[in-house]
Amino acid sequence: MVFHRESEEVINETGGYDPTGGAQDLISTDFSRGAAEGFLHDSAGPGTDDLSLEMEAGSSPSGGAVAGTGGSLFVQMTRIFRANKMAVVSLSALILVTLFCFVGPYFYKTNQLIIPIGAPVSTAPSAQHLLGTDANGFDMIGRMMYAGKTSLTVGLLAALITMTFGVAYGLIAGYRGGRTDSFLMRIVDVLLSIPGLFLLLAIIAVFGHSKTMIIVIIGLTSWYGVARLMRAEALSLREREFAQAVRAMGGGSRRIIWRHIMPNSISTMVTLATFAVGDAILALAALGFLGVGLQFPSTDWGTMINTGNALDQIQLGYWWEVFPVAILFLIVIISLNYIGDALRDSFEVRLRER
Repeated sequence: MVFHRESEEVINETGGYDPTGGAQDLISTDFSRGAAEGFLHDSAGPGTDDLSLEMEAGSSPSGGAVAGTGGSLFVQMTRIFRANKMAVVSLSALILVTLFCFVGPYFYKTNQLIIPIGAPVSTAPSAQHLLGTDANGFDMIGRMMYAGKTSLTVGLLAALITMTFGVAYGLIAGYRGGRTDSFLMRIVDVLLSIPGLFLLLAIIAVFGHSKTMIIVIIGLTSWYGVARLMRAEALSLREREFAQAVRAMGGGSRRIIWRHIMPNSISTMVTLATFAVGDAILALAALGFLGVGLQFPSTDWGTMINTGNALDQIQLGYWWEVFPVAILFLIVIISLNYIGDALRDSFEVRLRER
């Protein structure tokens, strides 16, 4: 209500006449401006102090907006991510493993390209070799760094191919809908019916074992799940009000996809990307363990375990050839899963403060 002293009428905020205007004299007589403000403050209930301070500072909310205290978008996302303690620990562990693999070789220099002739094989940890040597005489710490660098690189590049192809395929299928969607999804269903590992083995048997070829093969055989999830996102978002408004204003499909559907699908894409990296590393390790992965002198964590013949080495007591690399491998895979879950929560709009 707005009190008007001269006309002795009460005019409401919509400009209409209020029949209770006769009470104006009583209100204006009994309450000074300070008393009226105190009365309004008491009747507003809790939480009014912050709002009144903002109004005094000239930053009162307008248009029905609620004055939020959550800070910037990045701050809110960081707060949500930090609330997941396991994700914070996983991120720290992943950073340490990455530094170990990419920076460690500059400080801990070993030969990882040529099999050392005459060097002792499968030796226990010592001052010269802190984690011993493997069945070929390579220093285990240096070998883990070299293999980890390859595994992480292949995982990232293969995941990039997976996300690029899967996101594009899924968005096109979901946005177009109809026969286009049905045709594209039937192709995905056929590909999903083929066991992934067998498909990898068959393609590698034809095209070879080079690092570039393995990256491309893993990337192009892992996008089916990404495409299905992105198709579901596109099917939902294309019917939202903002997409319909763009169409009504003459906007084309490209603008709707690039400016509206993709930004609103970022939480799904980020989560899928972290899982794609882990899946690619797992696929490379599986190929290496089966002996059809990277060829010497390149190696990865799966190839290392296969080279040492894990079961035989454990039975012989050569634990340093199996457990350190296996633990490092598991740390990376588990960390990527926890980070993916936390990133999904960070991008979830409903968890942000208003």
